[in-house]
Amino acid sequence: MNLSNLQPAEGSKHSDNFRRGRGHGSGNGKTAGKGHKGQKARSGGTRPGFEGGQMPLYRRIPKRGFTNRNTLDIVGINVSALEAFEAGSEVTVETLVEAGIVKNVRDGVKILGNGNLTKKLTVKANAFSEGAKEKIEAVGGTCEVI
Repeated sequence: MNLSNLQPAEGSKHSDNFRRGRGHGSGNGKTAGKGHKGQKARSGGTRPGFEGGQMPLYRRIPKRGFTNRNTLDIVGINVSALEAFEAGSEVTVETLVEAGIVKNVRDGVKILGNGNLTKKLTVKANAFSEGAKEKIEAVGGTCEVI
């Protein structure tokens, strides 16, 4: 038995490509599988979420706040993570992804000031915190905003 040999049991699967409402001789005529009368037997139906006049769930639940469409999703990286690079190397967003420090860049990378740095690095990122800038420049490195 292989996964490629699996198939449903004989007669358990029905095709959905037969024509409904074409006379009682077809086995699916007259009401065409919709039963007798009622809202579901008629054309049109209701919109999604309609609860028959009862206050629908999406209107019963309280709404709070809003989502700002202009918010940027910035990834924060601490100065201590830059210790993984060799002294004198250039650190960019691409090299951070290659090193596995950043998994998903999203809208940009910001270098934050937590931890210590002992190597001179040229760091190119979208933003820097004041503390991170001081620590990078204290060891002789440079910060470039891209």
